[in-house]
Amino acid sequence: MPYNSRSDLPENVQNVLPAHAQDIYKEAFNSAWDEYKDKDDRRDDASREETAHKVAWAAVKHGYQKGDDDKWHKKK
Repeated sequence: MPYNSRSDLPENVQNVLPAHAQDIYKEAFNSAWDEYKDKDDRRDDASREETAHKVAWAAVKHGYQKGDDDKWHKKK
């Protein structure tokens, strides 16, 4: 179930990530949703949705990190 906009993202994503990081998450999720539609393309027994969420979080973590204040900040 790809996401059309930031407002469609899960609340736990909307509530913790800055707007730009939400855009990264959405685009990565949607891309992974398409890329890993076939079970043979996924690792272990993860569902398509589970795999897409893992990819999306990995994409966010590439450009953002969680600070000591429990908020996500763009990496320098």
